[in-house]
Amino acid sequence: MAATATALPDLSEEVDAGVNPWLIAAAVMLATFMEVLDTSIASVALPYIAGSLSATTDEATWVLTSYLVSNAIVLPASNWFSLRFGRKRFLMSCVAIFTVASFACGSAPTLAFILIARVIQGAGGGALQPISQAVLLESFPPRKRGAAMAVFAFGVVVAPVLGPTLGGWLTDTYSWRYAFYINIPIGLLALYMINRFIHDPHYIKHARVPAFDNIGFGALVIWTGLLQVILDKGQEDDWFGATWIRWAFFFLISSFALFVWHSWRSHEPMVDLKLLKDRNFGIGCTLIFLFGIAIYSTVVVLPLFYQELLGYTAFTAGLVVAPRGIGAICGMPVIGYLSNKVDPRYLLTFGFGVFGLTTLYFGTVTLGISPTTFLLPILITGFGLSFVFVPISTAAYGTLRNEQMGSASGIFNLMRNVGGSIGISLASTLLTRHAAAHQNEIINSVPLSGRQFENSLSAARHALTGAFGPANTLAPAQTLLYGELGRQAALWAFVDVFRWLCLLSFLCIAFVWLFKKVQPGHAPPGAH
Repeated sequence: MAATATALPDLSEEVDAGVNPWLIAAAVMLATFMEVLDTSIASVALPYIAGSLSATTDEATWVLTSYLVSNAIVLPASNWFSLRFGRKRFLMSCVAIFTVASFACGSAPTLAFILIARVIQGAGGGALQPISQAVLLESFPPRKRGAAMAVFAFGVVVAPVLGPTLGGWLTDTYSWRYAFYINIPIGLLALYMINRFIHDPHYIKHARVPAFDNIGFGALVIWTGLLQVILDKGQEDDWFGATWIRWAFFFLISSFALFVWHSWRSHEPMVDLKLLKDRNFGIGCTLIFLFGIAIYSTVVVLPLFYQELLGYTAFTAGLVVAPRGIGAICGMPVIGYLSNKVDPRYLLTFGFGVFGLTTLYFGTVTLGISPTTFLLPILITGFGLSFVFVPISTAAYGTLRNEQMGSASGIFNLMRNVGGSIGISLASTLLTRHAAAHQNEIINSVPLSGRQFENSLSAARHALTGAFGPANTLAPAQTLLYGELGRQAALWAFVDVFRWLCLLSFLCIAFVWLFKKVQPGHAPPGAH
């Protein structure tokens, strides 16, 4: 049996300074929920943004990309800024920047204006997740950290699910601008609660701040920015078939290698990659990366299926997949209770197993399903996901010291976001490529000269006779059959993606058992 982390005295009261830690949890959860919600809420409004600002849909996708790029750049660097300016002050500054930028996005008169506002908004939002997570982990005693992370997971897991639904409703009912304006009251409330209830711990107040790591930060900016641009535009430009993507990939690999080499060799790097030498934290980062691929792919693929193949509106598709959020909400109290009593490895095995089985069930999808067919599986998926995020955090951070939490949280959340970006890109590419492949397979199986095709064409022409007349039904009938061919090919592409996600989930279970055992409710070695 792997070694168990031993318990040492906890000094979390130094961090909360007599404040009820649940008030701290509510304050940071508001900020986290607002930031994560914004990564998905604008996605359903892109066609409306494009039309309102006289831009193409492709140009409007930069509204998402510009946010993700600046978000990814700030994410791992958040610990240095916390030490330099004070964590409470930096957190409040980020919330204020995010809120003001949200207003600017909503009132944008041109595409260039909203892109600049989104870059600023992403920079403000990049630090919210890692700082919030670090504050929570330090504010609660080890025996209650599982419950605290369940609250944090509410924002991280539920917000991406509610985003498309809420964004679709606001866009259809009012305007796409309200998808950004909604952040303003949440941001103001978060500012008040952070100012009232959060205090900097002793080690941050008296920390010796290292010099700004110009080389590390520069390399980080290049490789994260290039990665997001390549993932966003790769399928559109045929990936490595495009010369600019080959050059961008070359610079991405070069800057990433420089970043890793410099961060590993430097005495005081901006991002402390040596934390990955901790076995639990390294395995945790790998798992959260794979988890990011799985959850973000599912969040994107299911609404696409309902919209593209079944003809649902954005709002209706969001409503159909919303039960995942309800399932996650139901699972949070359960995981909050069990995380203090059960080995995280058992909880993770259950969570990934449930997610794998439900995605395998999604692989049985047909074009004849009703809106309620997947109601229960989607609900169960949300419940199972709540058993993934919290135990991963418990196991990953369980062997780290408090002063390592800030830097570790930045790396941990970066891995999840990068996994999510890769997952979305992979899912989109697989859908496009596999739809084309299945279309060829169907055509080869049903030749135009075959009896099956001729019978279908004849039936279609007969059905269209009343609308076009007997002599004019051939072209409409062929168009109708070709459209059905495309739908069937696309259906099989969705089935392929669901089955790949199932295999990925079961692969994660193997990684789970590489964790060292962390005794539930105990502090890590050297905790203070």
